[in-house]
Amino acid sequence: MSKLKPWLSLGGIGVFAVLLLAVAPLVLTEHWLNNLGKYCCWAIAAVGIGLAWGRGGMLVMGQGVFFALGAYSMAMHLTLETAGDRVPGFMVLYDPLAPLPVFWEPFRSAGFTLLAIVLLPVVLAGLLGYALFKRGVKGAYFAILTQALAVALATLISSTIRETGGDTGLSDFKYFFGFVLNDPANKVMVYLIAAALLILCLLVVWQLYRSRFGELLVATRDAEERVRFLGYDPGTVKLVAFVVSALMASIGGAMFVPIVGIITPAEIGAAASIFLIAGVALGGRASLFGPALGAMAVGWGQSSLGSTWPDGWTYLLGLLFIVVILFLPKGLSSLPARFTAARRSPAEPQAPTAAELEEVRS
Repeated sequence: MSKLKPWLSLGGIGVFAVLLLAVAPLVLTEHWLNNLGKYCCWAIAAVGIGLAWGRGGMLVMGQGVFFALGAYSMAMHLTLETAGDRVPGFMVLYDPLAPLPVFWEPFRSAGFTLLAIVLLPVVLAGLLGYALFKRGVKGAYFAILTQALAVALATLISSTIRETGGDTGLSDFKYFFGFVLNDPANKVMVYLIAAALLILCLLVVWQLYRSRFGELLVATRDAEERVRFLGYDPGTVKLVAFVVSALMASIGGAMFVPIVGIITPAEIGAAASIFLIAGVALGGRASLFGPALGAMAVGWGQSSLGSTWPDGWTYLLGLLFIVVILFLPKGLSSLPARFTAARRSPAEPQAPTAAELEEVRS
């Protein structure tokens, strides 16, 4: 059964792909398909968190940083694509005569933008991870440092109004690499790209889980000193998982922009990172599908309940998080296994009755 389990997971990815890529565009309205695309973007980032936290034991509280790198890279390109040869409108409001900032210029190129979405998170996560893991930083200290980085970046973006739009962010995108975003057919295309990228991330993580690297990652989480004794560097193992997680967050952020149509510091700060962590914990951080499904479920709750019951939704999410951590530490994805184990467990032996004892004595 253990040899069959990975292939069952692969079959599950196939079913999930059919539902997202074939069924959803046929049965959902434009509004709900757009919402599902947004949930897919969060799920992409959540899959990376599941790899780093669920299998690697690294509580990454600052994924909003890498989500922001992908999101703002894409938003800058789409803003320039909309503006054409002119300076973007929000910059003109603050200084009509000022030229376009130098660091914006390369993002006129679609190729550079795609390269930045991939390389920026990889380089930043590589440098940050090397500095932390090689010095043995882990546990709560690692979580606090990554969350502080998310807060710092959100604060920096909020304060650079002319360069990034500040708290109002970047919005009003009209084109996506030459395609008109208001066209319903192009909206479906953008959704399909996001859904396909989610499936690709699940396939990558599936392969990593069943590889030697996946075994080393779990061993590093559970017995770091033993891994070191066997001749492997736990810091390098953690670094690779952290970089892959950061890349997935950046990809999710990049696709979030054309689907939602806006990116602001509120989408990348500490609260956004905690939102992702909550979804991963609810779904089951160490499972393959748990992080993605948990993030999508929390995203649906935020869209459906958060708009009509904002305060109550926040409390409900917090309550669910506490209940799951206390009673289902492996998340909701562990429920089927627990039910199966309960059904297979042998019944407890009953104490013999007085009549049975008397019969034995006689």
